[in-house]
Amino acid sequence: MAIYTENEARRIMEKALSFSTADACEINLSGSESGNIRYARNSVSTSGHRSNQTLVVQSNFGKRSGTATIDEFDDESLKRVVARAEELAKLSPENPEFMEPLGPQSYDSSVSFVQATADIAPEYRAEVANSSIAPAMAKDVTAAGFLNDSSSFSAMLNSNGLFAYNKETNANFTVTMRTNDGTGSGWVTRDYNDIAKFDAAEASKIAIDKAVMSREAKAIEPGKYTVILEPSAAQGLLNGLQYALDARQADEGRSFMSKEGGNKMGDKIVDERVNIWSDPLHPDAPTATWNGAGQPLKKTIWIENGVVKNLAYSRYWAEQKGVDPLPSPSNFIMAGGDASLDELIKSTKKGILVTRLWYIRSVDPQTLLYTGLTRDGTFYIENGAIKHPVKNFRFNESPIIMLNNLETLGEQARVDGNLIPYMKIRDFTFTSLSDAV
Repeated sequence: MAIYTENEARRIMEKALSFSTADACEINLSGSESGNIRYARNSVSTSGHRSNQTLVVQSNFGKRSGTATIDEFDDESLKRVVARAEELAKLSPENPEFMEPLGPQSYDSSVSFVQATADIAPEYRAEVANSSIAPAMAKDVTAAGFLNDSSSFSAMLNSNGLFAYNKETNANFTVTMRTNDGTGSGWVTRDYNDIAKFDAAEASKIAIDKAVMSREAKAIEPGKYTVILEPSAAQGLLNGLQYALDARQADEGRSFMSKEGGNKMGDKIVDERVNIWSDPLHPDAPTATWNGAGQPLKKTIWIENGVVKNLAYSRYWAEQKGVDPLPSPSNFIMAGGDASLDELIKSTKKGILVTRLWYIRSVDPQTLLYTGLTRDGTFYIENGAIKHPVKNFRFNESPIIMLNNLETLGEQARVDGNLIPYMKIRDFTFTSLSDAV
């Protein structure tokens, strides 16, 4: 087994640290047990189990650093990996931004591990596949999906007395449904720490229904439309905003958060209904309570009532600016409303429902302008109802413009470890059509 208890992990790392002769040494130990099942063309194609464990040593002499990795933890192997890291450190150039390892820290107790997820067996994975394949075949649809579940741990120990440990579980599911005539496609994604929250049949039905509904899509003119973005579509654009919440990039004039003389801290940049924060202890999207640098992670407000409240400061950049460090967000939580997807559709006179955005690429980092395509279910709404499927579009849009054109916030859903609401947006820019299904 690659999952070590806190005491087991600490014992291994302390042994490795005992072999260090460097000015400073940091040991990271991690491991995971994961299982998966993949299916395509309505048939299981692969099923497997993986077990991994890794120990990483970073040794420092002054501002020179060297790193070495190993997956065997007997005494001789630990001596060898520490010696290799020190050898590399002595050969390395100085890092002018080197920061001494942190001392002891205080961390909240994580809630990211759920035993039921760690206990998933092959029989459960097979039933998930059957919950997609059987109903797909009944609707003349072909299913292609993937479920991966894992339990993992990570631990850190350094020569300045810091020790951190965390266990977590995750289950990730995606499925694409294609109609057998090749004209319709539906897709859905789900991810949870707690497998009890996952319903494979419910998720698969959504993808099947979208595939059937999206057959024989009609072309409509590109332009600016009111859109309803499902959380998986909105998340694709909000990623760009999350990455822009970095003080150094802003201060150096390299991001949307830049402005003359500094950054946009305290500026109103989006609709006042937009509130975004991170919280490693959120019950629906928990994460570790410390990051890779050993810094404690706490609930942090990034945007409040449309105003930038915080930017992330690395330890080095915080020292340069004379402020306290603030770690980057470990998750992204955006406040939503009470409206369901059906209610958002019913309130729309004319618009487009977007299931998913993909192949998203940056056009202009200064404005956070992105381009990409819709995919796997795009529908025209008229008088409060879905009228017909439409061909996919290429879009050019910025999450900043999007969040300034906000009409309605709907219910939240978890996507890729984040909580994102359904959103109704006016004047979303579609620039051309795509024939891809």
